[in-house]
Order: sequence, then C-alpha cells, then structure tokens
Amino acid sequence: MNGDRAIAPGSPPGAMVLPEREGAGRGAGDAPVSAGRRRFGAALVAATLLLIFAGAEVKSRQAGLSVPDWPLSYGMVWPPMVGNIFYEHGHRTIATGVGLLTVILGAWTLAAERRTWVRRLAVLAIVAVIVQGVLGGLTVKLLLPPPVSIAHGLLAQTFLLLVTLLAFATSREWTEAPARAPVASPAAARAQKAAVAAVIAVYVQLGFGLLVRHTESGLAIPFFPVSGEGALAPDVVTWHVVLQLLHRGFALVVLTAVMVAAVRVARAVPELSTHARLAAALVCVQILLGASVIWTAGTDPANGITPIVAPVPTSLHVVTGAGLLATTFLLALRCGRRRAATAAPAAMAAGTARTA
Repeated sequence: MNGDRAIAPGSPPGAMVLPEREGAGRGAGDAPVSAGRRRFGAALVAATLLLIFAGAEVKSRQAGLSVPDWPLSYGMVWPPMVGNIFYEHGHRTIATGVGLLTVILGAWTLAAERRTWVRRLAVLAIVAVIVQGVLGGLTVKLLLPPPVSIAHGLLAQTFLLLVTLLAFATSREWTEAPARAPVASPAAARAQKAAVAAVIAVYVQLGFGLLVRHTESGLAIPFFPVSGEGALAPDVVTWHVVLQLLHRGFALVVLTAVMVAAVRVARAVPELSTHARLAAALVCVQILLGASVIWTAGTDPANGITPIVAPVPTSLHVVTGAGLLATTFLLALRCGRRRAATAAPAAMAAGTARTA
C-alpha cells in the first residue's frame, strides 16, 4: 500500500499505481453488513409498499377528510376506528411506523456504515420521510388540494426508490459482486440501459396515474378498451378525458419498455432471468388491474348516478405500480452492480498493461 493508493496484485515493478475507490471491490469501503441491518432494510421496503397500499385505500374510499385534524385524530392519539376513520387513521399509523423504521435504519447506518454515499443515502431517506409526513398533514389541513396530494404520492414512490437502493447497498449481492462471474459484454450494457429506460417509463406513468387519480379523471372514460361502438373516447372530450387517454396510451410505452428490458436482461445476464420474468409478469398484471378499475366501477349509492371506483382493485392497481417501479429499479441496479464490479479490475488491468 502507498497511502490511499493500491497496486493491482501480481503487477510488475513500475506498474501504474491507482487510487482505491470507495465501493470498488471488497475492501474497506465494502465491508460486510450485518444480517440484522440487511433484514431491517428489506423490512422497510416491504413496510413502504404496505404504506402505499394504505394510502391508496384512503383515496379509493374517499376517506382523506374523515379525520379533519392533524397530527392528532379528533384530538386523540387513537380515535374510535369506525367507518372511514379506520382507513385514514390506519394510514397515519402505518406512516408513523415507517417513519420510525426509517430513523432507526438511518441511525444504524450512520453508526455502522463506512461507505460515505450509503451514509448520505440514509440521511436523505430520513429527510424524505419527514417531508412526506409534512405533505400528508398538509393534504388534510388544506382540504386535499390536488397539487399537494400529487406531490405526496410522487414522493412516496421516490421514497420507495431510496429505501430499495439502501436495502440493495447493504445486501450480500452488492458486497459479493466482485467475486461473481464477469458481465462486461455489449449485450449486458444494452440490457442495463433498457432496464433504466423501463424505470423511467414506469415512474412517468405513475405520475400520470397520480394526475388522473387526484383530478378525479379515473372514470372519465367509462369503458375499456373501447366502447360498444368501437370508440376510444366519449363523444365529448374534456381535459379529464385527455388525461385518461394519456395514461392509457403511455401504458403501452411502459409495457414495451419493461418487456424489452426483461428480454434483454434475461439473455445478457442469465442469472437475473427470474427477476426479469417477474418484471414482465408484473407489468401484465398491472395493465389488467388498470382495466379492472373500469370494469368494476359502480355508482355512488347516495345518488345512484355519480360513478365511483371499486376500492380494492383500484388500490391494488396503485400498489402494483409501486411494486413494478421497485422491481425494475432493482433489476437495473443488479445489472449495473455486476458491470461496475467488472469495470474496476478491467480498468486496473488496462492501466497495468499500458505502463508495463
């Protein structure tokens, strides 16, 4: 060793001396993570998905203002769990749990983690969950304004990405990647790019979904895929209809992006083929759930006219979208980690060859 520089094992005298890079190989920066912290990170991801489902249930059942105050509920820590209070206060309770888990994991990471970028990621997750809680309170205080509700939903998806990355960075797969078989082919590079494109497409589609959901445009087109006359849209096209058409049309982009990514990853990185097939299956399920929102819609019993969604299929559509986002994101991360683990030794070998 020479300060913070290292010579590749087996290098001839006079070989290029390269600086050690944090996270390259299984050195001090990639020290093994305790099994407890790994499991805790995975549990936080699962809890976040549960929270997203609980939040979706609040909107699906129009329960957002069933508890009109915040942070307490009717001035109490635990109000009677009756009617829609069950869904709204239940959502708040799960959110509190996720916030507490995030703070614990963040403190644990700061105390035990040596990689600077992982420590910063843990701090960012704590900041995000606090901001998310404040946005949740504002949706109540401001009587559910669409911009705040949309921001609240989009930050939930972003937070899911943060904790997914945090969990993967503490996994055995991350620390053991340098010892795995090299994945440095052009096909692997294309597979990773396809996976990243799929993540972006899913994230954008979730944004469209939030626009549709919080502008009450979900049933603007009451049929799927076409009307009895074969029309794609009603005769009267409002901006609600346009939003719904955008959401439906972009679903085809998402389907294509995820399928292309799944095929390329399965071919280029066979050990990730099961993960790739899961992503392909999820996108198909998600499209069917989106259709079921239309097929299972009913009318408001109060007047028998206003169309309303069936809560469970709609909430499942929301959480499956989040699951698809996390799945494609993890697929891109797994591809990228294998290529990054191969790139460091390759760069070192190339430098050694040039100076030999």
